[in-house]
Amino acid sequence: MKTKFFALALATGLFLNSCTSSDDPTPVTPAATGEITGTITANKTFAYGNYTLKGIVKIASGVTVTFDAGSTITANKTTGDNALVVLNGGKLNINGTADKPVVFTEASATPGSWGGIIMYGDAPIKAIGGVTTSTSEDGNALPYGGTNATHNGGSLNYARVEYAGAKLADGTKENNGFTFYSVGSGTTLDHLVSYKGADDGYEFFGGTVSMTNAISYGNYDDAFDWQDGWQGQNNSNWYAYQTGKGNFGMEIECSNNNNAFFPKVTNITLKREAGCVPEVAGDVQVDAFQFKKEGNGDYSNIIISGYGDYTEGTTVYKGAAVKIQDATTNTNQVVGSKIKLTNVTISSTTQTVPVGATSAIVVSFPVGNFTATTTATGASLTAGAWATVGGATLIK
Repeated sequence: MKTKFFALALATGLFLNSCTSSDDPTPVTPAATGEITGTITANKTFAYGNYTLKGIVKIASGVTVTFDAGSTITANKTTGDNALVVLNGGKLNINGTADKPVVFTEASATPGSWGGIIMYGDAPIKAIGGVTTSTSEDGNALPYGGTNATHNGGSLNYARVEYAGAKLADGTKENNGFTFYSVGSGTTLDHLVSYKGADDGYEFFGGTVSMTNAISYGNYDDAFDWQDGWQGQNNSNWYAYQTGKGNFGMEIECSNNNNAFFPKVTNITLKREAGCVPEVAGDVQVDAFQFKKEGNGDYSNIIISGYGDYTEGTTVYKGAAVKIQDATTNTNQVVGSKIKLTNVTISSTTQTVPVGATSAIVVSFPVGNFTATTTATGASLTAGAWATVGGATLIK
């Protein structure tokens, strides 16, 4: 009898313990908080949380900084210049996910309020005059360029930069959502969003890095821009939506160098909303693709929509799917078969065939280098929290 009673008690105790254990709420780790400032000189992981970015924060050479999924990092223009700068040799790892992106924003939600994310490397460039090193124009005035084609500046995944484009210090130009100075192919850029900045969504100054699954939404200047011989080869799924203010969908130049190399981008969507105006009155830039200063490249599976007429005063400007800005670019890059745009579907755009900026520039692509179709699919992106702001999807 004692044995049976003990067994019953043991079984009952196990049952009660099991119920108690399963009913305990799972502990919830609170979001971390803190201020990020100065130059970061030791490896650092910022756990999921809400952080304040104050000043021009720099990640030093040899240092890796990591942000966990779901984090929000907020700058405030009232504190002065703010930006996140990855110095050559430093690494930035952003571990966002589709449902928990890492968001870099600014308190006032005003375009042009901070400097965004700026990354430096030592991958090859060819700047004006064919030089292989140059000095940045972002206000940091740092050297960029080198011979390390596989430079690795880290891994940026599911990251969104909002309201960037501020001029830093005595920089000669505003900054962008994302700015890449001679960044190399060892760097990962995937599922990025540049949202409502006062300059370009993304700008590449030379380098060999490639970018996949990128959205440029509502940026005042160009959705995508590069110079200094950028030559990324594995780019795909680029999506631009220009609303409010906006210049070119893609501004493409090679700093007046007739390079033997060029970038490649597949699966592109460039959309301009009705009523979108140029960034600056009198400086009319309303084309989907603009090539100048020996700009070139291989682009395929493209959707262009909404680049129609724009009227300023009594002058009507006719938006073009493709515009060649200067005669040298036309001769060396178009005629020289270094510009290719294939499988292009165009709608709501005034000039559907490639044109020159003036009547003196007669554009005639070699056979097969510009092909129009009705079946292009453009960028293929999956909607989700990473591409949603204020409850509205950015993929129109």
